[in-house]
Amino acid sequence: MTDKLKVQDHNELFHLEEYQVSREKKKEFEKGASPEKLAETKAYTCSDEYLKKNFGRKALTINPAKACQPLGALLAAVGFDGCMPYVHGSQGCAAYFRSHFIRHFKEPFAAVSDSMTEDSAVFGGQKNIIAGLKNAYGLYKPKIMAVSTTCMAEVIGDDLNAFIKNARKEGAVPDDLPIPFAHTPSFVGSHVTGYDNMMRGILFNLSQNVKVAETDNGKINIIPGFDGFTVGNIREIRRMLDMMGVDHIVLGDNSDALDTPQTGEYHMYNGGTSIEQVAQARNAKATFALLPDSADKSIAGLVKDDWGQIFESSTAPLGLAGTDKWLMKVSEIAGKPIPKALEDERGRALDAMTDSGYYLHGKRFAIYGDPSYVEALVDFYMEMGAEPAHIVVTNGSKRWGRALQKKLDETEFGRNAKVHHGADLWHLRSLMISEPVDFLVGSTHGKILAREMKVPLIRLSFPIFDRHHLHRYATFGYQGIINLLLWTVNTLLDDVDNKAGDFNLDFVR
Repeated sequence: MTDKLKVQDHNELFHLEEYQVSREKKKEFEKGASPEKLAETKAYTCSDEYLKKNFGRKALTINPAKACQPLGALLAAVGFDGCMPYVHGSQGCAAYFRSHFIRHFKEPFAAVSDSMTEDSAVFGGQKNIIAGLKNAYGLYKPKIMAVSTTCMAEVIGDDLNAFIKNARKEGAVPDDLPIPFAHTPSFVGSHVTGYDNMMRGILFNLSQNVKVAETDNGKINIIPGFDGFTVGNIREIRRMLDMMGVDHIVLGDNSDALDTPQTGEYHMYNGGTSIEQVAQARNAKATFALLPDSADKSIAGLVKDDWGQIFESSTAPLGLAGTDKWLMKVSEIAGKPIPKALEDERGRALDAMTDSGYYLHGKRFAIYGDPSYVEALVDFYMEMGAEPAHIVVTNGSKRWGRALQKKLDETEFGRNAKVHHGADLWHLRSLMISEPVDFLVGSTHGKILAREMKVPLIRLSFPIFDRHHLHRYATFGYQGIINLLLWTVNTLLDDVDNKAGDFNLDFVR
């Protein structure tokens, strides 16, 4: 490669003289605070006085560990065969959702918007939705269109049910095209609420005319929930159920849509749960939700009240105890024994845990993210002898926070932990300054915090923008335990190497 064609890394490029000169001119133009003032302010934000002031703020959220409802609605929608997610709102909102998924999953993410603007806010969005549904159906030929809303549509009170009926009357879409919908205002709830609402909307729409059988068909349904590792986890759950001989249906199977093979041809719709499978799910024996916070409201009501099924959501299949409990519950309900091959996998996972215990035992950690995933990870790290210190969840309820705190208070490793539901990452910064930890667990949004606190960040959440392919690996099941240990322990060992002096850069760790 010649010098002319050399592509320079950012770390090299921005140290070149022209960029340094430009940077100094920009600083001079902006007239920012002096280095002394910045140092003084930073020192104040590290004080105990500021910690109390920080936790006293009510009207402002800084760097929340959550996203808005429509984002979750879109992740639920792409799990169905031929489904086009449709955002009734502004184009900017839809672009934000798509960019988040593209950056996390490194895959194209199809979703349309009816581009509501200022005139829609005044006159209502019916004109937009009728034209949008007509265009989207004409261009992309979906089998289903799943409509969710953004803040603007909710603030002006748009009636999706009436608008969709009027679109059918005007011939914008065929009468038999399923168009489930969910009201997903961004100013309440979070992405897990949006997942719950949209999944319920789709399941209700596709099953409302299904004849109820006198006896169940013996299948069990799986609802994955909002999960940044959905590709690897769905495939791992399927694999374990196949090993047990359990006939199952994954409702909202987005694993193929978010991991399409490169064949030289682009397919807008790849995989997903079919309309026929949803009809079968209506008469299944039971429904398992893998992440309770994504399914315990709207979906639970539908499954228990309308479908009349067992709804099981008490345990995420993560960690040794979590996976054991989940498999035993599946075995009990499905009437299938757990095979020796899975027992062997459990033994290998337990062996890996034993090998890794030395590196994690007694380590203190802080964690943030969605309630169900955070709780499952806290349980897993305590299985390894690590000790939770700060648990920060922006979208957790008071009830969830109290229940987790009670559970921690009763355990050997969790008795010094504190659960902060409704807090954000700026709160977490104050906590980590006051009581330092050994490692941080969460999404890419904690990267700057980890750097400031000089602790390694274990990337186990959504979104993860700055690492590749993690979503293809399972965190559920016994294989998931080995993956979690691989990422955690090796990241801690990298940190040890980075901080080692000349006397401690050992070859054997």
